[in-house]
Order: sequence, then C-alpha cells, then structure tokens
Amino acid sequence: MPTRLPLDARATGAMLLLCLVWSLQQISLKAVSADISPMLMVGLRSGLAGLMVAALMRARGEGLMLHTGRWRPGLVVGALFALEYLLVAEALRLTHASHVVVFLYTAPIFAALGLHWKLPAERLRWLQWVGIAVAFGGISLAFLGRTPGAPGLSGDVLLGDLLALLGGVAWGATTVTIRCTRLAAAPASETLLYQLVVACGLLLPASALLGQFRFEATSAAWAHLGFQVLIVSFASFLLWFWLLRHYLATPLGVFSFLTPVFGVVLGIWLLDEPVELGFVLGSGLVLAGILLVSGHGWVRCAWPRASAGASVVNGRRA
Repeated sequence: MPTRLPLDARATGAMLLLCLVWSLQQISLKAVSADISPMLMVGLRSGLAGLMVAALMRARGEGLMLHTGRWRPGLVVGALFALEYLLVAEALRLTHASHVVVFLYTAPIFAALGLHWKLPAERLRWLQWVGIAVAFGGISLAFLGRTPGAPGLSGDVLLGDLLALLGGVAWGATTVTIRCTRLAAAPASETLLYQLVVACGLLLPASALLGQFRFEATSAAWAHLGFQVLIVSFASFLLWFWLLRHYLATPLGVFSFLTPVFGVVLGIWLLDEPVELGFVLGSGLVLAGILLVSGHGWVRCAWPRASAGASVVNGRRA
C-alpha cells in the first residue's frame, strides 16, 4: 500500500475548496427553490452524475462485480442516501440553508456512535465521548436556546431543523453500513454509483408524489443544476477520493468541519438569513464536538506539542 502523505499546501488548498463547494450545495438548493424543487434537483443531479461516474468507471475498466454480493449493501446505502436528501429537501422548504448545513454535518457524531456499537476496533476514546456530549449540548442549545419571537424563528423552522438533523442521522447510518459490509473493500466510485443511481430512482418519483416536481426552466435553474451535477456530485467527490488515496485521512477529516462554518457565513451573506444568538452558540458547540470526535487523534497529538512549546517559551521543561 502506498504511503499516505501529510497535509501540504496543495492538499490544504484542495480541502478549503471542497469545504466551500460542499457548503454551497445547500445554499444553491435553497437559492433556486422557487424555480426547481430541492428534491427534484437532487434526483436529477444524482441521475446525471451517476451517468458520468458510470462512464468514468467504464473508461477505467471498472465493473460493478455484482457476483460478489456488494449490490445488496449497495442498495441499502443508496436508500439511506436517498432518505438523507429527501429529509434535506424537505428541511430546505422550512428552514434556513445555514441551519441545514450545520445539522446535516452532525453525521460524524452518529457514525461514531454506530461504529462504536458495530466494530470493536472503532471503540470511542474518552475525548470522543467528551466531543459527543459537547455536540449534543450544542444541538440542545440550538433548538431550545433561541429567543422567542426572534427573526426567522417559527414552528416550521424548528421542524426543518429537526429534519436536517435526521438527515445527519441517515448520513451517519450510511457511513456505518459502508464500513461494516462488503462495501468497505469496494472502489469508491462503485459505492458512489450505488448511492447516485438509487437516489435518482427513489427521489424522482418521491418528488412527484410529494408535490415537489416543480421545474421552471430559467437560466438560474439550469446554472445551479449544472453546478450541482458537475461540481458537487461529480468533481468534488472525485477530488475527495483522490485526496484520500494520497494523504492521511485524519487531518483531511478534521478539515471538513469547516464546511458548516462556511455554510453559516454564506447563508447569512448570500441569502440574507437571520442571525440568532442561540443557534450561533449551539452551532459553535456542535462544531467543537465534531472536531473532538473526528479529529481526536490529531487533537491528542497536537495538545502535547502545544504544551511543550508553551513550556519552552516560559523557560521551563515539560
């Protein structure tokens, strides 16, 4: 197996770009929701991106290898992926895009809990349990610590926030399924293709049944659809998988917590979404908890180095 590299300037720049793109995903869906329903948008982008991934796999000589039995867990992760974005699409109709990004990115918390239960090698360390407690405290504050009558706060917003949180649960369950089945040994492109194809097959009819089949063929709708297909569902995932093949996974994962940070800032800036102190404080705790859970190894290694550096500055040895 090739040696993975530590983060360098190229990987850092790529991760910043990825976090920006992933945060813009929800902003884009919300921005053109009057022209194209978010659920229909995700269904269309999944189908079109799936065709592109299949063409890439064909060019590389990769196959689905259905005889290995990976199609069964493939259908499961595809269904979970579809559920995740059904919840996200409904959440975007009710709440703010910045809220959806934050609550959706609680997925590492639920994935860590699921893997702790399923895989002995993934038992949580004490620092991760602290992170989970901090994150759930942040979720509680984000829901319960808001000022009554604050701008943009209503029962619909709270319901949308809950749906986005459930989307994070579905995403976490997808991660657990991939890690605990034959998909753990599958090429990333194969796993992605299962998700895209099944999501397209489920979300397109769901959007029709739920009255979310609106598509006004405006220039904005086509532009955002192109962004979702080419940049979000195809190019960003290819870049992410390339980074995972060449660089250490833990620092890459730690970097991804910037996505909800960017999402909050961009939602306020681009969509003029309201700023509510309870949500902002709760989001900060959620992000701190995610950082502790996903990057606990990096944090434990960085802390002694920081302490040693402080001791040298103060003229003492650790």
